[in-house]
Amino acid sequence: MNNSTHTKSDTFAVMKQGNVFKFLSNGEWRTSGSGKTMKEVTPYDNTEAYEFQSCSQQDIDEVFKAANRAQRGWAKTPLWKRAEYLRKAAVILRENKDEIATALVKEIAKNRKSAVSEVVRTADLIEYTAEEGTRLVGKLMTSDSFPGQKRDKLCLVHRVPLGVILCIPPFNYPVNLCASKVAPALITGNSVVIKTPSQGAVSALYLAASFHLAGVPAGVVNAVTGKGSEIGDFLTTHPLVNCISLTGGGTTGMSVCKKVGMIPLQMELGGKDAAIVLPDCDLDLAAKAIVSGAFSYSAQRCTAVKIVLAVEPIGDELVKKVVDGVKKLTVGHPEENADITAVINKSSADYIESLVFDARQKGASEVCPYKREGNLLWPTVFDHVREDMKIAWEEPFGPVLPIIRLKSAEEAVEFANRSTMGLQGCVFTNDIEKAIHISDELSTGTVQVNGQPARGPDHFPFQGFKDSGLGSQGVYFSLEAMTKIKSTVINLRQESFPMN
Repeated sequence: MNNSTHTKSDTFAVMKQGNVFKFLSNGEWRTSGSGKTMKEVTPYDNTEAYEFQSCSQQDIDEVFKAANRAQRGWAKTPLWKRAEYLRKAAVILRENKDEIATALVKEIAKNRKSAVSEVVRTADLIEYTAEEGTRLVGKLMTSDSFPGQKRDKLCLVHRVPLGVILCIPPFNYPVNLCASKVAPALITGNSVVIKTPSQGAVSALYLAASFHLAGVPAGVVNAVTGKGSEIGDFLTTHPLVNCISLTGGGTTGMSVCKKVGMIPLQMELGGKDAAIVLPDCDLDLAAKAIVSGAFSYSAQRCTAVKIVLAVEPIGDELVKKVVDGVKKLTVGHPEENADITAVINKSSADYIESLVFDARQKGASEVCPYKREGNLLWPTVFDHVREDMKIAWEEPFGPVLPIIRLKSAEEAVEFANRSTMGLQGCVFTNDIEKAIHISDELSTGTVQVNGQPARGPDHFPFQGFKDSGLGSQGVYFSLEAMTKIKSTVINLRQESFPMN
């Protein structure tokens, strides 16, 4: 091991006691007062990956109190200084991208190439947020701009932080989607409490450590670990929470919404993203985008293509091209940069398998056959899927793609809109006017034209309709979501001034 590698491996040594990772509270890496820890296993061979703290309610209460105290001073820190801390954190991420990527490979079976890309993309996101945050300026309003009013009032309008932001990232992007919450919160003067995912906890801790090592004041960035089933309600209903930014499953999100009361929420939940393929499209382009969109990271993405709505008469040709593309995908170990790796756990694999068996029993054509070894599922494609099959409506979050054949674009839009989810959708056509009309009709937060669904670039708005979420993400939109408008009105005395 050379010196530079050794130095980088020691960068985050303070996070651990032996081989057990600590949690971050008020600028210190601590062990839980519960005396308990949790262990993760790798999705691909079920060997132990990491061990970390199982935080108690008392631990969490202390974290929130520290975050609340620290936020007042942080909000008074000059904006340029806050931006400087963010840039330093981005540098630390890039310098240690290989170590952090290793955690992503072990914890969530993301292939190494994608894992490194996530870390670098996160550093880019943080730097962009630092720049965009310094441009979030207020405005001046005058009373006489409203009909019938005199010029006797000046209104200074500016944005102020909400307070303590609870950031809850998902397992599939525990670094990037955590940073998409933390960076906007920090640049706007909020403090944060990160609740790491149970699978992906160490990866998220690395992100928290990057801000800590960048010199962010104690208590401004905190990170707790533990089972959501044990501490989730205590976290989300804590009286010192001023905003919750959550990315996760629909059931979890809706449960939080019902319990938290009148605090701002930023929620990105599940999706049943439809790809509508029209007869006039470039079929090679559509098939390539569908294969990539449906199977990247084993389809464990909210923006994965979850269903194809093929408008006849192109069904046979489209299916052939999709099948040809799927056959080129590699299946195996994430360290070998396989396209398809193990899904996150046995429970997920079992659920996906139940959808496969239902479609198979009800007569769908299994044009890419299902195969399973532990949590590793081979990419599966079903043609001639019908409405009575669960796969037509439920989100598998795994490498299974249903194809439904329909007679018209109108029928495809109507079918897509019947889903209770509305995150993204896409349409493939060479008629731009038709694409715009379909986009107008689809009840989804984003419609991609001649491209697969995607969250990025990270400064684009990202939001869901219906059960897919609340509010918008994307750098600028998160800056707005994590601040509130405050106005100061200056009343001017009405006096006559002599004119010289």
